[in-house]
Amino acid sequence: MVNERTGWLQRLLGAPAAPPALPEGRRIYAVGDVHGCRDLLEQLVKRIRAHAGSAPSSATNVLLMLGDYVDRGPDSKGVIDTLLGFDAPGWEKTFLRGNHDQALLDFLGDPNFYRAWRSYGAPETLLSYGVRPPLFDDEAEFVKARDALAANLPQTHLAFLRSLANFHEEGDYFFAHAGVRPGIPLDRQMPEDLLWIRDDFLNSNRSFGKFVVHGHTPTERPVRRSNRLGLDTGAHATGCLTAAVLEGDTCTLLSTSAAPMPSGAVAVMP
Repeated sequence: MVNERTGWLQRLLGAPAAPPALPEGRRIYAVGDVHGCRDLLEQLVKRIRAHAGSAPSSATNVLLMLGDYVDRGPDSKGVIDTLLGFDAPGWEKTFLRGNHDQALLDFLGDPNFYRAWRSYGAPETLLSYGVRPPLFDDEAEFVKARDALAANLPQTHLAFLRSLANFHEEGDYFFAHAGVRPGIPLDRQMPEDLLWIRDDFLNSNRSFGKFVVHGHTPTERPVRRSNRLGLDTGAHATGCLTAAVLEGDTCTLLSTSAAPMPSGAVAVMP
């Protein structure tokens, strides 16, 4: 009778959802927005490798980057160099596309796109590739900067940017740069939403079908909700670049910040 009453009460009030989980033998290090901060990326990669080395397990390690490698910070070129140079035996790598990464490609395709791009980090990216940003709102200046970037951008960097995925699914998790459109099945999400969405996604308490891990919206600390985990901690402004270590049904946070972060394995719950 007690068990029946408890079950009825849970159905009435809503039983707590089980924490999301990865398949056995998988460990994902999901990293938030880097935004041209090569020094922070290198620091965090060292911590990730140290963590992986200190965690005795036969699990396959996966480095999963949530996008926005360029803009705002001083060394977008160095960030991509670091990611291309990441070579750890037995590791898998998954690199997702961010809206800033797409903006660089859009500028290469249309120099006039600079009018939009310059407001969210274009000058810093151009300078990192040795290109002087346009001084005036002039189409000829935009073309000159585009041509200089096309000449200075290594082919390996162009191939990297073009190869970025819009999302990744694994176990109970769905990884995307910005988030997902509530009410739309995950296999029907629009690329624009995966790269740009904010309020409709962030303010939703409904299940998305899987637990969403994302960046895009900077916060002082990682944000955990019942349906999502946000990992953009504003690296270029705060000096804090964050990774979530996902294994089984637990989440451990790693960071470059000197401020204390939650330690140990914690369930990803509200």
